[in-house]
Amino acid sequence: MTRATNGPLETRRQWLALAAAKGLLEEAEIATVLTNARAQHVDAAALLLTTKRLTEDQIWTLKAEAAQIAFVDIERYAIDPAVLKRVPEWVARKHQLLPLYAVEQTLTIALTDPWDAVAIDAVRVATKCSLIHLVVSTPRAIRAAIDRYYGRQVVEEASQSTLPPSAARAAQSSQPTHPPLQALQATDEVSIIKLVDALLSEALDARASDIHLEPDGEHIRVRLRIDGVLHQTRLFPIDLHEAVTSRIKILAKLDITEHRLPQDGHIPMTLQGRAVDLRISTYPTVTGENIVIRLLDQAGGALQLHDLGFAPDMLERFGALVQQPHGLFLVTGPTGSGKTTTLYGALGQINSMTKNIMTIEDPVEYHVPVIRQTQINLKAGVTFATGLRSMLRQDPDVILIGEIRDQETAEIAIHAALTGHLVLSTLHTNDAASAVVRLLDMGVEPFLLASTLLGVLGQRLVRRICPNCQEGSRLPQELASKYPELTVMYRGRGCPRCRDTGFFGRVGIFELFVVNEPMQVQIAARCPSPTLKALATQQGMRTMRADGMWKVQQGLTTLEELERVVPPDPTSV
Repeated sequence: MTRATNGPLETRRQWLALAAAKGLLEEAEIATVLTNARAQHVDAAALLLTTKRLTEDQIWTLKAEAAQIAFVDIERYAIDPAVLKRVPEWVARKHQLLPLYAVEQTLTIALTDPWDAVAIDAVRVATKCSLIHLVVSTPRAIRAAIDRYYGRQVVEEASQSTLPPSAARAAQSSQPTHPPLQALQATDEVSIIKLVDALLSEALDARASDIHLEPDGEHIRVRLRIDGVLHQTRLFPIDLHEAVTSRIKILAKLDITEHRLPQDGHIPMTLQGRAVDLRISTYPTVTGENIVIRLLDQAGGALQLHDLGFAPDMLERFGALVQQPHGLFLVTGPTGSGKTTTLYGALGQINSMTKNIMTIEDPVEYHVPVIRQTQINLKAGVTFATGLRSMLRQDPDVILIGEIRDQETAEIAIHAALTGHLVLSTLHTNDAASAVVRLLDMGVEPFLLASTLLGVLGQRLVRRICPNCQEGSRLPQELASKYPELTVMYRGRGCPRCRDTGFFGRVGIFELFVVNEPMQVQIAARCPSPTLKALATQQGMRTMRADGMWKVQQGLTTLEELERVVPPDPTSV
């Protein structure tokens, strides 16, 4: 059954009258919006979205009610591939619609314009189905679903297909005359361009931070790093390897004829309406070129400090340290432990028009208004040390250094902290106290470090229990005696939202090492890190392990996850 047809312009504007009746807009405001929309040659809905008077959900809920049909959140639907195949992708994209399900002879489609008879007729012609039932969803949700589901079709077909012999030969050709283009022209079943785009969209949809494409002789193994853990998601025929690799190299402006040396590049692009920066790394192996793609979602932006998982007392002390006018503050942890995210959370707290905040990074992961950001460029001679020297002539108040890697950078950072700047940076150490010893080993003078270091935050990331399927239970007796600080344990059962893993997202576990006068004396005396850690614990520092146990008790993560990431403290063994 089709509820809506293409009526006069007044019919399409009924949702505006409904907005006025519900008190969402004033009558005079509607008249102004319509006048401005005509003058700017845009739709009234687009103008209201641009001015943020109404949200997308509000507008399309009103349209659904005006057309007397349902508004649906299509993210909750698991769409049958057979239904998708009934409506070609070009029809879905052109008319902004998506088939949802079929019951007997009736096909239900979600669309953005319930009065669009042309779109409805296009579906009838494509599906040869006369009974069409309409529901309404937002343009953003429909665009994302089209990318997700039609892209998934391409990926599924590629997983079960091989390139025709002519395409495989073209892909494996050693001739320098555009082998990937020959492969793309030779294949009808698999479009390599669409396959790569679909793989990227699928990874973004899965919240992956990295994509691994690994040839193993017979297949290309696809693994996604989700919440810090790698998951195998696809196996493609090895015949696709050269064409997929060449497509990615072309996008990243890498040398498609070079297979023996590692290469690095990046691809700025838009996926599902979101700006994403892709960092590409190729690496030769005995079974072919390995490719790792890191996804930096620019649309996501940096998180706020209160989103990272700090206990309230630690958040207050950390916030006070990064508000200091000068000094050095460090965040430590292994690669992928969220150090940069934490530092940008700190910058978000102190960022203002009254401060000149500058960063030098490798790479720049978050783009923040007002903050002046620089990326190192080894080919141009811009290293952390050289960039930092030039930065000091730019009258900065706050400096963020992506990482202190050598003595030269460490000494410049200490000098900047001594001369009235707040310097934030990272180090790769196992815990907070070890950062002191690491800097001393780099050649920093103990008395200078003691007088400039404000504190060190050690951190790790653990997977967060999915809130959608979380459940709690009593501790077994054997665990209750081993972990007296725990009274209950939580886990995630597994659900579609968390891809049946029981985890969704990650949360930080921290230890905050604060440098006070007694600690300055110990640093100046070159005390070893166990002594520094013991003193800090006596002064009230909660170790990462203790902070993690607190988060287990709070139901944020599991005991197994904590054991995987952080070993027990030596004193508690």
